[in-house]
Amino acid sequence: MNLKKYFIRALHRLQKGPGYTYKELLVWYCDNTNTHGPKRIIKEGPKKKFIWFFLTLLFASLVFWQWGILINTYLSYNVTSSLSIGFKTMKFPAVTVCNANPFKYSEVKHLLKELDKLIEAALERILQPTQGDTILPLPLNSSENISQTLDLRLWNQIPLVLIDEHDKDHPVIVDIFETNQTGPGNQTATSPVTSNTTSEEKKYKLAVKLCSHQGSNDCIYRNFTSAAQAVTEWYILQSTSILSKVPLKERIRMGYQAEDMILACLYGAEPCNYKNFTQIYHPDHGNCYIFNWGMDEEALNSSNPGAEFGLKLILDISQQDYIPYLSSAAGARLMLHQQKSFPFLKDQGIYAMAGTETSIGVLVDELERMGYPYSDCTMNGSDVPVKNLYREYNTSYSIQACLRSCFQNRMVEICGCGHYMFPLPEGVNYCNNEDNPGWAYCYSSLRSSIRHRQFCIDSCKETCNDTQYKMTISMADWPSEASEDWIFHILSYERDLSTNVTLDRNGIIKLNIYFQEYNYRTISESAATTIVWLLSSLGGQFGFWMGGSVLCLIEFGEIIIDSLWITIINIISWCKGLKQKRAQAQYPDAPPTVSELVEAHTNLGFQHEDSSPVPRNEIHLNEVLPPEPGTPPPNYDSLRVQPLDVLDLDSDAE
Repeated sequence: MNLKKYFIRALHRLQKGPGYTYKELLVWYCDNTNTHGPKRIIKEGPKKKFIWFFLTLLFASLVFWQWGILINTYLSYNVTSSLSIGFKTMKFPAVTVCNANPFKYSEVKHLLKELDKLIEAALERILQPTQGDTILPLPLNSSENISQTLDLRLWNQIPLVLIDEHDKDHPVIVDIFETNQTGPGNQTATSPVTSNTTSEEKKYKLAVKLCSHQGSNDCIYRNFTSAAQAVTEWYILQSTSILSKVPLKERIRMGYQAEDMILACLYGAEPCNYKNFTQIYHPDHGNCYIFNWGMDEEALNSSNPGAEFGLKLILDISQQDYIPYLSSAAGARLMLHQQKSFPFLKDQGIYAMAGTETSIGVLVDELERMGYPYSDCTMNGSDVPVKNLYREYNTSYSIQACLRSCFQNRMVEICGCGHYMFPLPEGVNYCNNEDNPGWAYCYSSLRSSIRHRQFCIDSCKETCNDTQYKMTISMADWPSEASEDWIFHILSYERDLSTNVTLDRNGIIKLNIYFQEYNYRTISESAATTIVWLLSSLGGQFGFWMGGSVLCLIEFGEIIIDSLWITIINIISWCKGLKQKRAQAQYPDAPPTVSELVEAHTNLGFQHEDSSPVPRNEIHLNEVLPPEPGTPPPNYDSLRVQPLDVLDLDSDAE
């Protein structure tokens, strides 16, 4: 069937009366639509017709403007937060306890022997008397004695320096164990460091010098406002390099063991001991012990709120065996967290002071965030592009684990080794001064780089569901002076089977951890705009400005469909007309009639055998000869010429 005829019949079935032109269709729509305004345009006089056309166009524009605002508001995916309070029996949180000091000094002293000698000599140099406001360089003979008694290889890799910043443009740098001073550009300064500052101003600063490799001029200086901070930072960097080469089993052995640290345990009315704790190794705090982690056993429920139904612990931190230059704080580090989650005590832990009873009342907040597209949170970390290095502990995903894993991966990629404080990717070794001389420079540059930190922040996601424990902390001296004698005797006997007192107030901590109440708060997010809100708002705006409804939109859709049909018909007609024009341009003369063909055949019969056919446009009636008498009439059917393919002779007739 002809395409044009098909589309015309289809359009005729779809619409009854609008016509086959755009003008007829538009007039029919304005006369039959239920939307206010278009009817008045075709029924009013010229002046009112113009006014109604303007008003209809104005209000239609307002409708589309309001629709754009509403759709944009919906696509912004805003959320509202709601707070609800519930009451139920809750799981007791996992409790992680660690010693503030990671290793027993008696166990690691042989590893840190040379380092301790260096720091003692450096402190003696830093605290030596000065002549007025002048810091004198080290005498030559003293420098030779130091080089003979100390192993300066550690010092030369990461030295401590004194910086005089009296002249901000030309600071003078003094290496503690060198006889000369250096100024800007590492040029030797022959004069002593002199300052004319007042007594209230700092004469010099202590800094840690970090270079990309030994002997390089590509160095950075980490300045500190206090020499105590600089010494601690320097000692941590040096001890990290030393301890990173020690096997994990040996580091665990050098830490505080559970049977020595946990003296007493009571959960509710049930006694417990160190065997109810799970041991993990934490690089910052050594051996840590987790109660109610839920890895091997089901998590414990708390039967009632109050201190009598919580966890009670007595810990011995053995403060007398602390590493003097590594741990400046004494006490226990503890953290409350969810089951099967890794404890990041450095970020979320709290200290419990020695010689005190610390009571911790717990309130629970449950956070429920909406996922994509309302927020960029994750359910289990499977959609996070960072490889979780803490998966080896079989713990759940957390943003702290992701950030540390991202930093470690970046350090491995840039520095070629991993930092001692984080888990290692497979096939990578920890950084140390011997194998990686510039690791401290690389680590410090990476840690202070805003670009690298932002990369990890953008790569990691918050968890959609989280439980937070709000703590109310109170402390009191424990034991009291009246009871300390018998308490220390009993605890010493239970631990060492000794009648002598082996414990004192400086090493004992008592902890009480309990739920304050069973009320828990749930902070949940819900969509601020829904599809129902969007549809009702769109319909309200359309009804207010145009007096329309959903049926009016269907009418508008109908006219669009009819317009498409008319457009298709016009395109088909235009193509057929273009086809005919091309055919006429190829064959400019009209096709021959039947009489002309008969005459041409008759004329050909009288031509000589070697004569060529006469072209059609050279046939003339006066040249055609009549046939001879008795000659049979020609077979006209055999002379019929088929019409050209490019011409559609029947198109007009159809």
